[in-house]
Amino acid sequence: MPIPTLPELPRIHLGQQSAKMRSWIRTRLWAQVIVALILGIATGLLLGPEGGLVSAETARWLGAWLALPGQLFLGLIAMVLVPLVFASIIGGLTGSGSGEALKRIGLRFAGFVLATTFAAAAIGITLASILRPGSGLVGSLTTASDTAIPEGEPASFDLGKAPEIISGILPNNPTASIVQGDLMAIVAFALLVGIAATQVTRDRIAPFLSVLDALLSICMTIVKWAMYLAPLAVFGMMAQLVMRIGLNTLIGVSAYVGTVLLGLFLLFLLYLIILTIFARVGPIAFFKNTGETLLLAFSTSSSTAVMPSTVQSAKKLGVPREVANLVAPLGATMNMAGTALYQSVAILFLAQMSGIELSGGQIILMTVTLVASSIGAPGTPGVSIAILVSVAAGFGIPADGMVIVMGVDRLLDMSRTSVNVAGDLTASTLLRNVAIPMPEQPAEQSV
Repeated sequence: MPIPTLPELPRIHLGQQSAKMRSWIRTRLWAQVIVALILGIATGLLLGPEGGLVSAETARWLGAWLALPGQLFLGLIAMVLVPLVFASIIGGLTGSGSGEALKRIGLRFAGFVLATTFAAAAIGITLASILRPGSGLVGSLTTASDTAIPEGEPASFDLGKAPEIISGILPNNPTASIVQGDLMAIVAFALLVGIAATQVTRDRIAPFLSVLDALLSICMTIVKWAMYLAPLAVFGMMAQLVMRIGLNTLIGVSAYVGTVLLGLFLLFLLYLIILTIFARVGPIAFFKNTGETLLLAFSTSSSTAVMPSTVQSAKKLGVPREVANLVAPLGATMNMAGTALYQSVAILFLAQMSGIELSGGQIILMTVTLVASSIGAPGTPGVSIAILVSVAAGFGIPADGMVIVMGVDRLLDMSRTSVNVAGDLTASTLLRNVAIPMPEQPAEQSV
């Protein structure tokens, strides 16, 4: 009588599981970014001051080479940024419907930007006033540093200069604005061209729109190529950051860093509440559709660099293509609530380090100044430092402590960029049902 045998249990092959894991990571950009982020931090610790495997000079040399993919990534995006913004805005305007719909989008978007930016500055000022992150560093400033501190000019808010500032937004020479990379002027020019195009019959502007559509497709193809460099860019830029500042520097100013990060978290929480209440989009659905974009924004520190990804994430949230193409470029240029929050904490931090107490009137004036300075600031790394020095100088706050602020600016820049992009996606989602494409175009007016 044959002896019955037990059914053979399935064997678990670690090699197969490892291959599945590698395949899973290869097909998901956000997973590649997270892995690159962790490896970059580990590499920075090994090659930085804590690891001590190489000299400081060698570490700077290695950091420059490791950051090369990141520089190439940002360079590719910057190369197509102007035509991408120009074509996206005009395409969004000409496809978003009637002039009344465009008016509703513009007014609601402006209201959203002003409300959230003021709220962000208020959050930052409140937290810095309560937690007082700079009070423990009074008297610890030293100007003996090899870090160059940019010089700022007094930048107090002057209502009499407002007409000059507003008129200066319009580019006298659009070509020069393109060459100089003046994104605000380019956006203003694109808005004017797009609004004018909606007043012309469709058959007259069809060739122009076809060229713009082809230009947009070409730009998006180049952006797709650039995305292949994203994991390498994240790895190299994070490694260079940790190698340069080290963990000891980060721990030394942990109160300041923690205050900014807490404020950004509260602002991000505000966005989630707005989405849940007014747009019926829960946090899980939001993260599922935008997580990859937020990670890229964190890694690149540039809201303009991830603008194409922001548009794609907005579409996943149910935002029409015309609305996404219009709101995302405007948001990357004007919606800088995270930057306003960071600057409000940084200025009070510098004032507390210097033993300066700002009055209630000065704090209100500072809030207005920060909001005005943040809206329209280029969404590129490092720009906020120049704005911060200028605003601080306007309130008589010395720039000695800027050395400490600049030491950890890269980490905070990455964090506030993610929050800024989250704000752009929130605005796009809120406005997704505003513009309804109209079947007819207005008749062309004779001149």
